[in-house]
Amino acid sequence: MQLVLIVLVSFLASVVGAIAGIGGGVIIKPVLDAFGVMDVAAISFLSGCTVLSMSAYNAAGSLLSGDRNLKKEIALPLGLGAAVGGVLGKNLFSYISSLFENASRVGAVQSACLTIITVLTFIYTLKPSVLPSLRVKSPVLSVLNGLALGVVSAFLGIGGGPINLMALSVLYSMSMKEAAQNSLMVIFLSQSASLISTLVTRSVPDFNILMLILMALSGIFGGVVGRIFNKKLSGGHVRIIFLAAMLVIILLSIRNFFAYLG
Repeated sequence: MQLVLIVLVSFLASVVGAIAGIGGGVIIKPVLDAFGVMDVAAISFLSGCTVLSMSAYNAAGSLLSGDRNLKKEIALPLGLGAAVGGVLGKNLFSYISSLFENASRVGAVQSACLTIITVLTFIYTLKPSVLPSLRVKSPVLSVLNGLALGVVSAFLGIGGGPINLMALSVLYSMSMKEAAQNSLMVIFLSQSASLISTLVTRSVPDFNILMLILMALSGIFGGVVGRIFNKKLSGGHVRIIFLAAMLVIILLSIRNFFAYLG
């Protein structure tokens, strides 16, 4: 029953993630935290692998189909920076984990950070006028922006999610649908680097191999379904789905924060 629940969560999160460009990890991580099905490190690793599977499918689909929403001149420098940031974020997570004897305290830190980031993103999505819309054109600045996004995403084990969308909207004046497609490309590159780093440093946590396979497959199938919906839905509908997902994540993250402290 537990395995069925995890697969279902991974699939639905990947569908929403592919539609809204939030990757899915930002949903998988707090939901599995709430159910307490495994330790924090294993959840972060398996969530990252699921997001990698889903984003790989979407990135390949966008490149092969010549998707006009994908701005390679922006997504690739961002993704390069995010790839480096993903490695740094993984190391930061390992360092923070080593400071606590109780692993649940690390979960509390992640939940608190995720709550703050998601609340800010939710507010911005409702009131985009609170921040100016820029048009960053420098590849160097894009790499630095990606670096920051990668560090935060890898540390939280969410793949990218809402902070990518907010950054793409604020810094590059992208619409919701444009931001969604470019976010998935950035997520793919950052998660690839993060996984390679984990394997090279032999810091892979203990996990059930069957669970990894099923979650990865759920990510791919969720990406297939989500990509179909993304093409059919308007920007307004994508925005509504995004806001609904953010609200659920906020509530779950607050709940998880107090649960970990308790």
